[in-house]
Amino acid sequence: MFNDRSSLPAFFATRRSGKARDMVAPGPDAEQMRRILSAAIRVPDHGKLAPWRFVVIAPGQRDAFADLLHRVYRETQGEPTARDSAATEEFARQAPALVVVVSTADPSAKIPLWEQELSAGAACMNLLDAAHAEGLVGCWLTGWAAYSDTVRAAFSPTGRIAGFLFLGTPGRELQERPRPDYADVVSEWSPPA
Repeated sequence: MFNDRSSLPAFFATRRSGKARDMVAPGPDAEQMRRILSAAIRVPDHGKLAPWRFVVIAPGQRDAFADLLHRVYRETQGEPTARDSAATEEFARQAPALVVVVSTADPSAKIPLWEQELSAGAACMNLLDAAHAEGLVGCWLTGWAAYSDTVRAAFSPTGRIAGFLFLGTPGRELQERPRPDYADVVSEWSPPA
C-alpha cells in the first residue's frame, strides 16, 4: 500500500506524455522494464481474463519492425512519398524502448467485450504511470499501423493493437498541454425527474 498519501496527487499531477521523437537514452533497463510491465498488469480485470499482452520490441529488432511498416505501407497505401517514408522510419526507431500493447479481448467470454477493452486501456495507462515512477517518460501512440490487419497479425493472431508505448528519457523539457477545466468535466448526478 502506498503510504505517502501527501505525494500521490503530486505524482499524478506531474505525469506528462513526452514526444516519442524527443526521447533519448537511457530507456528502461531490464529491471525497470520488468517493474513497469509488472505494474501494467495490475489493472481492473473483470473475470481475471488478462485481456491484454505486452510485446517488447528489442533494440535489435527495430530494423525488422521498420521493414514491416514500410512493406505494409507500400502494400496498402501505394508508393510512399519521401515524407511518408521518413515518418514511417522515425516511428519505428524513435525512443529507446518500445512496447506494443495488444488487446486480446475474448468475445466468447461472459465478461462484456467493452470491459475487456477498457482493461487493455487501463494497462496502457498503468504502464505510463509506472514509467513516470521510474523517472522515465512515456508516449502512447496508435496511427495507421495500429489499425493495419497485417501489422496486428505480426503481434497477435486475433488481438487488436491498443497502442505503441514508447519509453525513454526526455530529450527536452516536457511541456504542459491544455487540460479541460475541472467544472467542464466533473458534475454531480441528479436523478431524472
